[in-house]
Amino acid sequence: MRARRREAIPVVRQAAAVCLGYPEPEVIGTSGLLRAALAEEAPRQAESFEPLLAFWESSDASTIQTHYVEVFDLSRKHSLYLSYWTDGDTRRRGEVLAAFKQRYRRSGFLVDTRGELPDYLPMVLEYAAIVDPVDGTALLQEYRSSVELIRLALAERNTPHAGVLTAVCSTLPGPSPADRKAVMAMATAGPPTETVGLEPNDARLLPMGGSR
Repeated sequence: MRARRREAIPVVRQAAAVCLGYPEPEVIGTSGLLRAALAEEAPRQAESFEPLLAFWESSDASTIQTHYVEVFDLSRKHSLYLSYWTDGDTRRRGEVLAAFKQRYRRSGFLVDTRGELPDYLPMVLEYAAIVDPVDGTALLQEYRSSVELIRLALAERNTPHAGVLTAVCSTLPGPSPADRKAVMAMATAGPPTETVGLEPNDARLLPMGGSR
C-alpha cells in the first residue's frame, strides 16, 4: 500500500502541474489522458481532479481560458507564485527567487520559464514530480503555508481548480489545516509588510501571469 502511494505522488504532482498551467487547447485536450493516468496510479486523488477535467470537456477553449485569467491573473488572492504569499513585494523576495533557481540548477533542471518566475507552482510541481522528488518535496514543504493558502482561496472562489490543490496537499505529510488561522499557525512567518492574500475584502488587482 505504501509503494502504491509513492507511485501516486509523482503522477498527482505532474497532473497538477499541467492542470494549473495556462489552458492552451493542446493542454485542454489532455483531459482524457490525465483522467486515465490518475485512475490507474492515483485513484484516491483522481476524484479531486474531476471537476476541472469535466469543466475542460464541457466548455469551449475561450470560456476555459477566460476563467483561468480571471482566477489566476487578475487577483492576488489566487497567486500561484509561492514566495508572494511569504514575502510579498519586498526586496527579500528577489533573494528567494534566486534561491529557487539555484536549487533547480543543482539538480540539472533546465526549463523554459516562458516568462514565469521560478516559484511558479506548476514549475515547482514539475520539479518535484520528475526531476528531484526529494528536494521537490522539501521545497513544497517549505512553502506548505503558501500552497495551503492557495487551496483555501480557490475553494472560496468555488473554482474547479480547487480540487487540484487539494490533491497536491494530499501528497505532503500530515493533514491540511482547516482554515487560514490554522495555516498561519503552521507557517514560520507571515508576509513582512502586509497579510498578503489574507484580506477578505482585498480589491486590488494585479496581473500575475506571464505573457499569453
